[in-house]
Amino acid sequence: MANKLTSRSTDYSKWYNELVVQADLAENSAVRGCMVIKPYGYAIWEKMQAQLDKRFKETGHQNAYFPLFVPKSLFEAEEKNAEGFAKECAVVTHYRLKTDPSDASKLIVDPEAKLEEELVVRPTSEAIIWNTYKGWIQSYRDLPIKINQWANVVRWEMRTRLFLRTAEFLWQEGHTAHETREEALFETKQMNEVYADFVENFMAIPVIQGKKTESERFAGAEETYCIEALMQDGKALQAGTSHFLGQNFAKAFDVKYASKEGKLEHVWATSWGVSTRLMGALIMTHSDDKGLVLPPKLAPNQVVIVPIYKGEEQLKQIAEKAQIIAQNLREAGISVKFDDRDTHKPGWKFAQYELQGVPVRLAIGPKDLEKGTVELARRDTLTKEFIKQDELVEKVKALMVEIQDNLFNKALNYRNEHISKVEDFETFKKVLKEKGGFISAHWDGTAETEERIKELTKATIRCIPFDAENESGSCVFTGKPSNQRVLFAKAY
Repeated sequence: MANKLTSRSTDYSKWYNELVVQADLAENSAVRGCMVIKPYGYAIWEKMQAQLDKRFKETGHQNAYFPLFVPKSLFEAEEKNAEGFAKECAVVTHYRLKTDPSDASKLIVDPEAKLEEELVVRPTSEAIIWNTYKGWIQSYRDLPIKINQWANVVRWEMRTRLFLRTAEFLWQEGHTAHETREEALFETKQMNEVYADFVENFMAIPVIQGKKTESERFAGAEETYCIEALMQDGKALQAGTSHFLGQNFAKAFDVKYASKEGKLEHVWATSWGVSTRLMGALIMTHSDDKGLVLPPKLAPNQVVIVPIYKGEEQLKQIAEKAQIIAQNLREAGISVKFDDRDTHKPGWKFAQYELQGVPVRLAIGPKDLEKGTVELARRDTLTKEFIKQDELVEKVKALMVEIQDNLFNKALNYRNEHISKVEDFETFKKVLKEKGGFISAHWDGTAETEERIKELTKATIRCIPFDAENESGSCVFTGKPSNQRVLFAKAY
């Protein structure tokens, strides 16, 4: 079995890196800054995908796919977007290799195969999609267009960490076109709420919905809405964003429609996305020093059954009963794995499934066959009890709900205990250093103050919460008047 994890209190970053690898979620690849998502990690991502995709389709969106490569001329058409991503772009300049004349075992770039125009490997798809929409939209009858794509993107990161920040990552990106500003704003807010609902109800992670400041907005957006979560180490993580793009991309790519009155108007746009970063959020919100802790709604295996036996005859008898239990649980809608491998001892299996965060573990031995019981272990509380076999299905069904709720409430309590109201900058710095979490403070509304606080403390404004009350006060840094608190935090 894998080595014992470094404790969170000793080195949170090291604990996270070890857990991702030892729980078989992902590993670093031969390509610097890129990851291999392993089957167990990908199974969790697939469950996330399935639920999000269902929600997208329920809100009227369709899936499509657009090219990985974006001609540089298209990419630079929307200036703010191009400027915002320019330093992160991977660029294709040639289309062919050839054998190195000085060493036949090596390849070199063929200098004669230079592209007429460089291709940007998509860091985001607004440019290629809005160039496409130009051909799709002529009249109001063609609107709205509500497209989502599941894809990979490349943002050339120098300091990477599995799931949280990699040069290539998986995500979904929605891109919609509308007749009116009001429709586009409704879409932007609606999709932010879809994200919040998914993250809270499936990932069991409480989030704060809010609006980004101008300096934190998506490049090319008029407004960016977000959901912000708090990790166990007191750092915030942006779990999803939804952008109101106004008419910026429509004007950059000359996308117009004939209105009902016969006038040519630019369309209104949105984009929104979440990525495999959510895997990092899932790990850092719930897991402990023993390994991963998964909410039942996203666990690839909600229940694992481990036989305790000596010899083939005992295994055969236990397996017969275990298969019946597994079938009954599956019929109740619960995913089950029966681990009858003879290559590992039960203790090894217990440790493995604890590390991988399986919500419920059942153990069955010869004595359980006699008594008609099973041993049930919960991953969230690490408690054990014996359950009668004929009561097991109802017990496990109830536990799936109980564990899901317990994980959410535990994370919610931690989050709420780590929102601190402060009135002056000395207290701000003290709380940030000693307690962490979200700091609710007044801000004078200027980018200069926001940047200065970031320089001095590394804390950024995570959002202006939607539910923030109007409240007169003084900026925590400058003392200038303010009518609303914002949330600061150090963040991933």
